[in-house]
Amino acid sequence: MNTISKPDPIRLEIFKNLYQFIAEQMGIVLQNTATSVNIKERLDFSCAIFDQEGLLVANAPHIPVHLGSMSESVRSLIKDKGETLEAGDVYLSNNPYNGGTHLPDVTAITPVFDEAAQKIIFYVASRGHQADIGGITPGSMPPNSSTVEEEGILFDNFLLVEQGNFREREVLKALSNNPYPARNPEQNIADFKAQIAANERGVQELRKMVEQYGLPTVTDYMKFVQDHAEEAVRKAIEVLTDGEFSYQMDKGAKIQVKVTIDRKKRSATIDFSGTSPQLNSNFNAPKAVTQAAVLYVFRTLVNEKIPLNAGCLVPLEIIIPEGCMLNPTYPAAVVAGNVETSQTIVDALYGALGVMAASQGTMNNFTFGNERYQYYETICGGSGAGVNFQGTDAVHTHMTNSRLTDPEVLETRYPVLVESFSIRTGSGGLGQYSGGNGLIRRIKFLEPMTANILSNHRVVAPFGLKGGEPGQVGHNRVQRQDGRQENLESTATRQMQAGDVFIIETPGGGGFGQVKNRD
Repeated sequence: MNTISKPDPIRLEIFKNLYQFIAEQMGIVLQNTATSVNIKERLDFSCAIFDQEGLLVANAPHIPVHLGSMSESVRSLIKDKGETLEAGDVYLSNNPYNGGTHLPDVTAITPVFDEAAQKIIFYVASRGHQADIGGITPGSMPPNSSTVEEEGILFDNFLLVEQGNFREREVLKALSNNPYPARNPEQNIADFKAQIAANERGVQELRKMVEQYGLPTVTDYMKFVQDHAEEAVRKAIEVLTDGEFSYQMDKGAKIQVKVTIDRKKRSATIDFSGTSPQLNSNFNAPKAVTQAAVLYVFRTLVNEKIPLNAGCLVPLEIIIPEGCMLNPTYPAAVVAGNVETSQTIVDALYGALGVMAASQGTMNNFTFGNERYQYYETICGGSGAGVNFQGTDAVHTHMTNSRLTDPEVLETRYPVLVESFSIRTGSGGLGQYSGGNGLIRRIKFLEPMTANILSNHRVVAPFGLKGGEPGQVGHNRVQRQDGRQENLESTATRQMQAGDVFIIETPGGGGFGQVKNRD
Protein backbone atom coordinates (compact mmCIF):
# COMPACT_ATOMS: atom_id res chain seq x y z
CA MET A 1 0.00 0.00 0.00
CA ASN A 2 1.28 3.49 -0.82
CA THR A 3 2.36 5.55 2.17
CA ILE A 4 1.81 8.71 0.13
CA SER A 5 -1.70 9.10 -1.29
CA LYS A 6 -0.94 11.94 -3.69
CA PRO A 7 2.34 12.99 -5.30
CA ASP A 8 3.84 16.38 -4.63
CA PRO A 9 4.26 17.99 -8.11
CA ILE A 10 7.78 19.21 -7.40
CA ARG A 11 8.90 15.90 -5.99
CA LEU A 12 7.27 14.09 -8.92
CA GLU A 13 9.43 16.09 -11.33
CA ILE A 14 12.53 15.44 -9.20
CA PHE A 15 11.98 11.68 -9.08
CA LYS A 16 11.03 11.49 -12.76
CA ASN A 17 14.39 13.00 -13.62
CA LEU A 18 16.27 10.99 -10.99
CA TYR A 19 15.06 7.68 -12.40
CA GLN A 20 16.03 8.73 -15.91
CA PHE A 21 19.39 10.02 -14.64
CA ILE A 22 20.17 6.58 -13.21
CA ALA A 23 19.46 4.93 -16.57
CA GLU A 24 21.66 7.53 -18.28
CA GLN A 25 24.49 6.80 -15.84
CA MET A 26 24.19 3.13 -16.67
CA GLY A 27 24.50 3.99 -20.36
CA ILE A 28 27.65 6.05 -19.79
CA VAL A 29 29.29 3.14 -17.97
CA LEU A 30 28.29 0.72 -20.73
CA GLN A 31 29.67 2.94 -23.49
CA ASN A 32 32.92 3.59 -21.64
CA THR A 33 33.62 -0.05 -20.76
CA ALA A 34 32.42 -1.88 -23.89
CA THR A 35 34.97 -2.98 -26.49
CA SER A 36 32.88 -3.53 -29.62
CA VAL A 37 32.37 -0.75 -32.15
CA ASN A 38 28.70 -1.66 -32.12
CA ILE A 39 28.20 -0.58 -28.51
CA LYS A 40 31.07 1.83 -27.92
CA GLU A 41 30.81 3.87 -31.15
CA ARG A 42 27.37 3.22 -32.63
CA LEU A 43 25.66 3.31 -29.21
CA ASP A 44 23.43 0.37 -30.11
CA PHE A 45 22.36 -0.29 -26.53
CA SER A 46 19.70 0.65 -23.99
CA CYS A 47 19.49 0.85 -20.21
CA ALA A 48 16.45 1.04 -17.97
CA ILE A 49 15.12 0.53 -14.46
CA PHE A 50 12.07 -1.50 -13.49
CA ASP A 51 9.84 -1.83 -10.46
CA GLN A 52 9.43 -4.90 -8.28
CA GLU A 53 7.03 -6.46 -10.78
CA GLY A 54 9.38 -5.90 -13.73
CA LEU A 55 7.38 -2.99 -15.18
CA LEU A 56 9.37 -0.24 -16.89
CA VAL A 57 9.79 2.89 -14.75
CA ALA A 58 12.32 4.97 -16.67
CA ASN A 59 14.96 4.71 -19.35
CA ALA A 60 17.65 6.76 -20.95
CA PRO A 61 16.81 8.03 -24.46
CA HIS A 62 18.38 5.05 -26.17
CA ILE A 63 16.83 2.62 -28.72
CA PRO A 64 12.98 2.65 -28.78
CA VAL A 65 12.58 -0.94 -29.97
CA HIS A 66 14.70 -2.11 -27.03
CA LEU A 67 12.97 -0.01 -24.41
CA GLY A 68 9.42 -0.95 -25.22
CA SER A 69 10.21 -4.65 -25.08
CA MET A 70 12.74 -5.03 -22.25
CA SER A 71 10.04 -5.22 -19.59
CA GLU A 72 8.85 -8.49 -21.13
CA SER A 73 12.35 -9.94 -20.67
CA VAL A 74 12.45 -8.88 -17.03
CA ARG A 75 9.01 -10.26 -16.33
CA SER A 76 9.96 -13.51 -18.03
CA LEU A 77 12.90 -13.82 -15.64
CA ILE A 78 10.64 -13.15 -12.65
CA LYS A 79 8.19 -15.81 -13.82
CA ASP A 80 10.93 -18.34 -14.58
CA LYS A 81 13.43 -17.75 -11.77
CA GLY A 82 11.69 -15.44 -9.30
CA GLU A 83 11.89 -17.80 -6.33
CA THR A 84 15.57 -18.64 -6.84
CA LEU A 85 17.11 -15.21 -7.53
CA GLU A 86 19.97 -14.32 -5.19
CA ALA A 87 21.80 -11.10 -4.42
CA GLY A 88 24.72 -10.75 -6.82
CA ASP A 89 23.03 -12.71 -9.62
CA VAL A 90 22.90 -11.43 -13.20
CA TYR A 91 20.93 -13.18 -15.92
CA LEU A 92 21.30 -13.05 -19.69
CA SER A 93 18.43 -13.27 -22.17
CA ASN A 94 17.85 -12.73 -25.88
CA ASN A 95 14.94 -15.13 -26.41
CA PRO A 96 12.57 -13.49 -28.92
CA TYR A 97 9.72 -15.53 -27.46
CA ASN A 98 10.35 -14.26 -23.92
CA GLY A 99 10.59 -10.51 -24.46
CA GLY A 100 13.63 -10.43 -26.72
CA THR A 101 13.78 -8.62 -30.05
CA HIS A 102 16.27 -10.64 -32.08
CA LEU A 103 19.26 -12.73 -31.04
CA PRO A 104 22.02 -10.08 -31.42
CA ASP A 105 20.21 -7.92 -28.82
CA VAL A 106 21.30 -9.54 -25.55
CA THR A 107 19.88 -8.29 -22.24
CA ALA A 108 21.65 -8.47 -18.87
CA ILE A 109 19.20 -8.31 -15.96
CA THR A 110 20.17 -7.66 -12.34
CA PRO A 111 17.74 -7.87 -9.40
CA VAL A 112 18.22 -5.13 -6.81
CA PHE A 113 17.88 -6.45 -3.26
CA ASP A 114 17.21 -4.52 -0.07
CA GLU A 115 20.00 -3.90 2.46
CA ALA A 116 19.41 -7.23 4.14
CA ALA A 117 19.67 -9.03 0.79
CA GLN A 118 16.33 -10.68 1.54
CA LYS A 119 13.85 -8.97 -0.75
CA ILE A 120 14.00 -7.78 -4.37
CA ILE A 121 12.92 -4.15 -4.55
CA PHE A 122 13.77 -3.23 -8.17
CA TYR A 123 15.41 -4.56 -11.32
CA VAL A 124 17.90 -2.94 -13.68
CA ALA A 125 18.70 -4.12 -17.20
CA SER A 126 20.92 -3.25 -20.14
CA ARG A 127 20.48 -4.49 -23.70
CA GLY A 128 23.35 -4.38 -26.19
CA HIS A 129 23.50 -5.40 -29.83
CA GLN A 130 26.34 -7.91 -30.15
CA ALA A 131 28.49 -7.55 -33.27
CA ASP A 132 28.21 -11.31 -33.71
CA ILE A 133 26.27 -13.93 -31.76
CA GLY A 134 26.73 -16.80 -34.23
CA GLY A 135 24.35 -17.76 -37.00
CA ILE A 136 24.84 -18.57 -40.64
CA THR A 137 26.47 -15.25 -41.63
CA PRO A 138 29.05 -12.99 -39.91
CA GLY A 139 27.32 -10.25 -37.95
CA SER A 140 24.32 -12.46 -37.07
CA MET A 141 21.89 -10.61 -39.37
CA PRO A 142 21.41 -13.26 -42.10
CA PRO A 143 19.19 -12.04 -44.94
CA ASN A 144 17.80 -15.50 -45.68
CA SER A 145 17.37 -17.29 -42.34
CA SER A 146 14.22 -19.40 -42.03
CA THR A 147 14.49 -20.50 -38.37
CA VAL A 148 15.71 -18.71 -35.27
CA GLU A 149 18.49 -21.30 -34.82
CA GLU A 150 20.14 -20.02 -38.01
CA GLU A 151 20.33 -16.52 -36.54
CA GLY A 152 22.64 -17.29 -33.62
CA ILE A 153 22.85 -18.50 -30.05
CA LEU A 154 19.74 -18.24 -27.88
CA PHE A 155 20.11 -17.35 -24.19
CA ASP A 156 16.94 -17.97 -22.20
CA ASN A 157 17.38 -16.62 -18.64
CA PHE A 158 20.97 -17.85 -18.56
CA LEU A 159 22.81 -17.37 -15.26
CA LEU A 160 25.71 -15.08 -16.19
CA VAL A 161 26.87 -14.08 -12.70
CA GLU A 162 26.15 -16.30 -9.71
CA GLN A 163 26.22 -14.41 -6.40
CA GLY A 164 29.00 -12.16 -7.67
CA ASN A 165 30.99 -14.80 -9.58
CA PHE A 166 31.22 -14.45 -13.36
CA ARG A 167 30.59 -17.85 -14.97
CA GLU A 168 33.11 -17.47 -17.79
CA ARG A 169 33.56 -21.16 -18.54
CA GLU A 170 29.82 -21.72 -18.86
CA VAL A 171 29.43 -18.61 -21.07
CA LEU A 172 32.23 -19.73 -23.39
CA LYS A 173 30.64 -23.16 -23.65
CA ALA A 174 27.29 -21.62 -24.59
CA LEU A 175 28.93 -19.40 -27.21
CA SER A 176 30.89 -22.22 -28.81
CA ASN A 177 28.75 -25.34 -28.35
CA ASN A 178 26.32 -24.55 -31.15
CA PRO A 179 25.83 -25.54 -34.80
CA TYR A 180 26.51 -21.87 -35.66
CA PRO A 181 28.87 -20.67 -32.90
CA ALA A 182 29.87 -17.09 -32.11
CA ARG A 183 32.86 -15.97 -34.18
CA ASN A 184 34.43 -13.69 -31.56
CA PRO A 185 33.48 -14.98 -28.08
CA GLU A 186 36.16 -12.87 -26.37
CA GLN A 187 34.41 -9.72 -27.61
CA ASN A 188 31.04 -11.10 -26.49
CA ILE A 189 32.40 -11.70 -23.01
CA ALA A 190 33.97 -8.23 -22.86
CA ASP A 191 30.65 -6.61 -23.78
CA PHE A 192 28.74 -8.81 -21.32
CA LYS A 193 31.09 -7.61 -18.58
CA ALA A 194 30.41 -4.02 -19.65
CA GLN A 195 26.68 -4.68 -19.28
CA ILE A 196 27.27 -6.16 -15.83
CA ALA A 197 29.18 -3.00 -14.86
CA ALA A 198 26.40 -0.80 -16.23
CA ASN A 199 23.81 -2.70 -14.19
CA GLU A 200 25.97 -2.41 -11.08
CA ARG A 201 26.01 1.36 -11.49
CA GLY A 202 22.21 1.26 -11.59
CA VAL A 203 22.12 -0.87 -8.44
CA GLN A 204 24.41 1.54 -6.60
CA GLU A 205 22.47 4.64 -7.66
CA LEU A 206 19.12 3.14 -6.68
CA ARG A 207 20.51 2.19 -3.28
CA LYS A 208 21.75 5.77 -2.81
CA MET A 209 18.26 7.01 -3.63
CA VAL A 210 16.70 4.61 -1.12
CA GLU A 211 19.23 5.69 1.52
CA GLN A 212 18.40 9.36 0.95
CA TYR A 213 14.61 9.22 0.59
CA GLY A 214 13.59 5.89 2.13
CA LEU A 215 12.26 2.85 0.31
CA PRO A 216 8.53 3.67 0.69
CA THR A 217 8.98 7.09 -0.93
CA VAL A 218 11.11 5.75 -3.78
CA THR A 219 8.64 2.97 -4.60
CA ASP A 220 5.63 5.28 -4.23
CA TYR A 221 7.10 7.74 -6.70
CA MET A 222 7.90 4.93 -9.14
CA LYS A 223 4.15 4.29 -9.21
CA PHE A 224 3.36 8.01 -9.43
CA VAL A 225 5.71 8.41 -12.41
CA GLN A 226 3.94 5.53 -14.17
CA ASP A 227 0.53 7.02 -13.29
CA HIS A 228 1.62 10.39 -14.67
CA ALA A 229 2.66 8.78 -17.96
CA GLU A 230 -0.70 6.98 -18.14
CA GLU A 231 -2.59 10.26 -17.71
CA ALA A 232 -0.43 11.99 -20.32
CA VAL A 233 -1.23 9.27 -22.89
CA ARG A 234 -4.96 9.49 -22.04
CA LYS A 235 -4.84 13.24 -22.74
CA ALA A 236 -3.17 12.55 -26.10
CA ILE A 237 -5.84 9.97 -26.97
CA GLU A 238 -8.61 12.54 -26.37
CA VAL A 239 -7.76 14.40 -29.60
CA LEU A 240 -7.35 11.30 -31.81
CA THR A 241 -9.94 9.82 -34.16
CA ASP A 242 -10.58 6.27 -35.34
CA GLY A 243 -8.59 5.08 -38.31
CA GLU A 244 -7.19 2.07 -40.11
CA PHE A 245 -4.35 1.44 -42.49
CA SER A 246 -2.84 -1.35 -44.55
CA TYR A 247 0.83 -1.23 -45.48
CA GLN A 248 2.63 -3.73 -47.69
CA MET A 249 6.28 -4.69 -47.43
CA ASP A 250 8.62 -5.44 -50.35
CA LYS A 251 8.01 -9.19 -50.42
CA GLY A 252 4.23 -9.00 -50.15
CA ALA A 253 3.66 -9.27 -46.38
CA LYS A 254 1.00 -6.88 -45.10
CA ILE A 255 0.56 -5.00 -41.83
CA GLN A 256 -3.12 -4.29 -41.17
CA VAL A 257 -4.06 -2.10 -38.21
CA LYS A 258 -7.26 -0.54 -36.93
CA VAL A 259 -7.28 2.05 -34.15
CA THR A 260 -10.53 2.59 -32.24
CA ILE A 261 -10.81 5.47 -29.76
CA ASP A 262 -13.07 5.21 -26.69
CA ARG A 263 -13.58 8.84 -25.69
CA LYS A 264 -15.51 8.00 -22.54
CA LYS A 265 -12.71 5.83 -21.16
CA ARG A 266 -9.99 7.89 -22.89
CA SER A 267 -8.49 4.67 -24.18
CA ALA A 268 -7.59 3.14 -27.53
CA THR A 269 -7.80 -0.33 -29.05
CA ILE A 270 -5.09 -1.21 -31.55
CA ASP A 271 -6.13 -4.26 -33.55
CA PHE A 272 -3.74 -5.99 -35.96
CA SER A 273 -6.28 -8.53 -37.21
CA GLY A 274 -5.89 -9.06 -40.95
CA THR A 275 -2.09 -8.88 -40.82
CA SER A 276 -0.25 -11.53 -42.85
CA PRO A 277 0.24 -14.92 -41.19
CA GLN A 278 3.63 -16.01 -39.89
CA LEU A 279 6.22 -15.90 -42.66
CA ASN A 280 8.81 -18.38 -43.88
CA SER A 281 11.26 -15.48 -44.02
CA ASN A 282 12.84 -13.66 -41.05
CA PHE A 283 10.51 -10.61 -41.18
CA ASN A 284 8.37 -11.98 -38.33
CA ALA A 285 8.28 -9.54 -35.41
CA PRO A 286 8.09 -11.00 -31.89
CA LYS A 287 5.07 -9.86 -29.89
CA ALA A 288 7.31 -7.74 -27.64
CA VAL A 289 8.57 -5.82 -30.69
CA THR A 290 5.02 -5.12 -31.86
CA GLN A 291 4.15 -3.85 -28.37
CA ALA A 292 7.28 -1.68 -28.38
CA ALA A 293 6.23 -0.09 -31.68
CA VAL A 294 2.77 0.73 -30.33
CA LEU A 295 4.25 2.13 -27.13
CA TYR A 296 6.66 4.29 -29.11
CA VAL A 297 3.95 5.79 -31.34
CA PHE A 298 1.65 6.76 -28.49
CA ARG A 299 4.54 8.14 -26.46
CA THR A 300 5.48 10.43 -29.36
CA LEU A 301 1.93 11.81 -29.40
CA VAL A 302 2.35 13.13 -25.85
CA ASN A 303 3.26 16.80 -25.88
CA GLU A 304 5.19 16.85 -22.62
CA LYS A 305 8.39 15.40 -21.28
CA ILE A 306 7.61 12.05 -19.67
CA PRO A 307 9.68 8.88 -19.43
CA LEU A 308 8.59 6.09 -21.74
CA ASN A 309 7.34 3.56 -19.20
CA ALA A 310 4.71 0.95 -18.42
CA GLY A 311 2.12 3.61 -17.59
CA CYS A 312 1.97 4.56 -21.27
CA LEU A 313 0.51 1.13 -22.07
CA VAL A 314 -2.33 1.17 -19.53
CA PRO A 315 -4.83 3.06 -21.76
CA LEU A 316 -4.04 0.80 -24.73
CA GLU A 317 -5.59 -2.55 -25.62
CA ILE A 318 -3.39 -4.29 -28.19
CA ILE A 319 -4.85 -7.17 -30.20
CA ILE A 320 -2.28 -9.28 -32.07
CA PRO A 321 -3.59 -12.61 -33.38
CA GLU A 322 -1.33 -15.51 -32.45
CA GLY A 323 0.44 -17.02 -35.41
CA CYS A 324 0.47 -13.85 -37.48
CA MET A 325 3.78 -12.22 -38.49
CA LEU A 326 3.52 -9.85 -35.49
CA ASN A 327 3.08 -12.65 -32.97
CA PRO A 328 4.91 -15.68 -34.41
CA THR A 329 5.46 -19.02 -32.77
CA TYR A 330 8.80 -20.78 -32.25
CA PRO A 331 10.98 -21.49 -34.21
CA ALA A 332 10.09 -18.70 -36.66
CA ALA A 333 13.01 -16.58 -37.85
CA VAL A 334 12.78 -13.02 -36.50
CA VAL A 335 16.03 -11.16 -37.12
CA ALA A 336 14.43 -8.67 -39.55
CA GLY A 337 11.23 -8.31 -37.54
CA ASN A 338 12.99 -6.21 -34.94
CA VAL A 339 14.71 -3.88 -37.38
CA GLU A 340 12.43 -3.82 -40.44
CA THR A 341 8.89 -4.92 -39.55
CA SER A 342 8.92 -2.70 -36.45
CA GLN A 343 9.40 0.32 -38.74
CA THR A 344 6.47 -0.77 -40.91
CA ILE A 345 4.25 -1.13 -37.83
CA VAL A 346 5.11 2.40 -36.72
CA ASP A 347 4.40 3.92 -40.13
CA ALA A 348 1.13 1.98 -40.43
CA LEU A 349 0.03 3.34 -37.04
CA TYR A 350 0.88 6.91 -38.01
CA GLY A 351 -1.01 6.34 -41.27
CA ALA A 352 -4.07 5.06 -39.41
CA LEU A 353 -3.99 8.10 -37.10
CA GLY A 354 -3.42 10.45 -40.06
CA VAL A 355 -0.65 12.40 -38.36
CA MET A 356 2.51 11.60 -40.30
CA ALA A 357 3.67 10.24 -43.65
CA ALA A 358 5.95 7.23 -43.84
CA SER A 359 9.61 7.49 -42.96
CA GLN A 360 12.22 5.58 -44.92
CA GLY A 361 10.68 2.58 -43.14
CA THR A 362 13.88 0.54 -42.87
CA MET A 363 17.10 0.45 -40.88
CA ASN A 364 19.12 -0.60 -43.96
CA ASN A 365 20.94 -3.25 -41.95
CA PHE A 366 24.42 -3.75 -43.38
CA THR A 367 26.76 -6.41 -42.04
CA PHE A 368 30.09 -7.67 -43.23
CA GLY A 369 32.79 -9.90 -41.88
CA ASN A 370 34.75 -13.12 -41.86
CA GLU A 371 36.23 -15.24 -39.10
CA ARG A 372 38.40 -12.33 -37.98
CA TYR A 373 36.14 -9.29 -38.38
CA GLN A 374 32.41 -8.78 -37.82
CA TYR A 375 30.62 -5.48 -38.22
CA TYR A 376 27.02 -4.26 -38.24
CA GLU A 377 25.48 -0.88 -38.88
CA THR A 378 22.10 0.67 -39.50
CA ILE A 379 21.99 3.46 -42.07
CA CYS A 380 19.88 6.60 -41.87
CA GLY A 381 17.45 7.93 -44.46
CA GLY A 382 14.57 10.38 -44.86
CA SER A 383 11.90 10.94 -42.23
CA GLY A 384 8.27 11.54 -43.12
CA ALA A 385 6.58 14.93 -43.09
CA GLY A 386 3.66 15.64 -40.77
CA VAL A 387 0.72 17.93 -40.17
CA ASN A 388 2.94 20.96 -39.56
CA PHE A 389 6.54 19.95 -40.18
CA GLN A 390 8.95 18.99 -42.92
CA GLY A 391 10.74 15.66 -43.02
CA THR A 392 14.42 15.52 -42.10
CA ASP A 393 17.28 14.44 -44.35
CA ALA A 394 19.56 11.53 -43.46
CA VAL A 395 18.35 10.73 -39.96
CA HIS A 396 17.71 7.53 -38.05
CA THR A 397 13.96 7.20 -37.79
CA HIS A 398 11.55 5.82 -35.23
CA MET A 399 12.58 2.43 -33.81
CA THR A 400 16.31 2.99 -34.13
CA ASN A 401 18.37 5.71 -32.52
CA SER A 402 21.93 4.53 -33.05
CA ARG A 403 24.87 6.38 -34.56
CA LEU A 404 26.91 5.51 -37.60
CA THR A 405 30.51 4.68 -36.78
CA ASP A 406 32.86 7.57 -37.51
CA PRO A 407 34.74 6.89 -40.78
CA GLU A 408 38.10 7.19 -39.02
CA VAL A 409 37.12 4.54 -36.47
CA LEU A 410 35.55 2.27 -39.09
CA GLU A 411 38.60 2.42 -41.35
CA THR A 412 40.99 1.89 -38.43
CA ARG A 413 39.19 -1.14 -37.05
CA TYR A 414 38.20 -2.82 -40.34
CA PRO A 415 39.82 -3.28 -43.79
CA VAL A 416 37.33 -1.01 -45.60
CA LEU A 417 37.19 2.54 -46.96
CA VAL A 418 34.18 4.87 -46.85
CA GLU A 419 34.24 6.10 -50.45
CA SER A 420 31.26 8.42 -50.05
CA PHE A 421 28.53 9.33 -47.60
CA SER A 422 26.21 11.96 -49.06
CA ILE A 423 22.63 13.25 -49.19
CA ARG A 424 20.49 11.65 -51.89
CA THR A 425 18.96 14.88 -53.20
CA GLY A 426 15.37 14.68 -54.44
CA SER A 427 14.53 11.36 -52.80
CA GLY A 428 12.03 12.83 -50.32
CA GLY A 429 8.37 13.00 -51.38
CA LEU A 430 6.97 16.43 -52.23
CA GLY A 431 4.01 17.93 -50.41
CA GLN A 432 2.83 20.97 -48.53
CA TYR A 433 5.46 19.62 -46.17
CA SER A 434 8.06 17.51 -47.97
CA GLY A 435 9.65 14.29 -46.80
CA GLY A 436 13.32 14.13 -45.90
CA ASN A 437 15.98 12.86 -48.28
CA GLY A 438 17.80 9.56 -47.97
CA LEU A 439 21.53 9.17 -48.51
CA ILE A 440 24.14 7.34 -50.55
CA ARG A 441 26.78 5.22 -48.79
CA ARG A 442 29.64 3.50 -50.62
CA ILE A 443 31.91 1.07 -48.73
CA LYS A 444 35.01 -0.26 -50.52
CA PHE A 445 36.45 -3.57 -49.33
CA LEU A 446 40.21 -4.06 -48.99
CA GLU A 447 40.11 -7.81 -48.42
CA PRO A 448 37.63 -10.65 -49.05
CA MET A 449 34.56 -10.67 -46.83
CA THR A 450 30.91 -11.69 -46.77
CA ALA A 451 28.56 -8.70 -46.97
CA ASN A 452 24.83 -8.76 -46.22
CA ILE A 453 22.05 -6.24 -46.70
CA LEU A 454 18.72 -6.62 -44.90
CA SER A 455 16.37 -3.82 -45.90
CA ASN A 456 12.91 -2.82 -47.08
CA HIS A 457 11.33 -0.20 -49.34
CA ARG A 458 13.35 -1.19 -52.39
CA VAL A 459 10.06 -2.05 -54.12
CA VAL A 460 7.26 -0.40 -52.13
CA ALA A 461 7.67 3.38 -51.78
CA PRO A 462 7.26 5.08 -48.37
CA PHE A 463 3.74 6.52 -48.55
CA GLY A 464 2.75 10.17 -48.61
CA LEU A 465 -0.31 11.31 -46.66
CA LYS A 466 -3.19 13.75 -47.29
CA GLY A 467 -2.12 14.23 -50.90
CA GLY A 468 1.62 14.23 -50.28
CA GLU A 469 3.83 12.26 -52.66
CA PRO A 470 5.68 9.08 -51.67
CA GLY A 471 9.40 9.05 -51.00
CA GLN A 472 11.70 7.31 -53.46
CA VAL A 473 12.55 3.66 -52.90
CA GLY A 474 16.09 2.70 -51.96
CA HIS A 475 18.58 0.71 -54.01
CA ASN A 476 21.28 -1.83 -53.16
CA ARG A 477 24.05 -2.79 -55.55
CA VAL A 478 27.63 -4.01 -55.79
CA GLN A 479 30.23 -2.47 -58.08
CA ARG A 480 32.96 -5.00 -58.86
CA GLN A 481 36.57 -4.00 -59.27
CA ASP A 482 36.32 -4.61 -63.03
CA GLY A 483 33.41 -2.15 -63.34
CA ARG A 484 30.54 -4.63 -63.46
CA GLN A 485 27.44 -3.64 -61.47
CA GLU A 486 25.12 -6.10 -59.70
CA ASN A 487 21.68 -4.85 -58.66
CA LEU A 488 20.52 -6.50 -55.44
CA GLU A 489 17.11 -7.17 -53.90
CA SER A 490 15.96 -5.87 -50.51
CA THR A 491 17.79 -8.75 -48.84
CA ALA A 492 20.99 -10.16 -50.27
CA THR A 493 24.36 -11.74 -49.47
CA ARG A 494 27.45 -11.22 -51.60
CA GLN A 495 31.07 -12.34 -51.41
CA MET A 496 33.16 -9.19 -51.67
CA GLN A 497 36.70 -9.18 -53.03
CA ALA A 498 39.39 -6.55 -52.54
CA GLY A 499 38.45 -3.50 -54.61
CA ASP A 500 34.69 -4.23 -54.71
CA VAL A 501 32.29 -1.50 -53.54
CA PHE A 502 28.95 -2.03 -51.79
CA ILE A 503 26.54 0.83 -52.57
CA ILE A 504 23.43 1.55 -50.51
CA GLU A 505 20.95 4.29 -51.45
CA THR A 506 18.42 4.74 -48.65
CA PRO A 507 14.75 5.71 -49.18
CA GLY A 508 13.29 9.18 -48.72
CA GLY A 509 10.36 10.01 -46.45
CA GLY A 510 6.83 10.66 -47.69
CA GLY A 511 5.34 14.14 -48.14
CA PHE A 512 2.30 15.45 -46.24
CA GLY A 513 -0.47 17.52 -47.84
CA GLN A 514 -1.02 18.69 -51.40
CA VAL A 515 1.81 20.53 -53.15
CA LYS A 516 0.79 24.18 -53.52
CA ASN A 517 1.51 26.29 -56.61
CA ARG A 518 3.20 23.49 -58.55
CA ASP A 519 4.80 24.84 -61.76
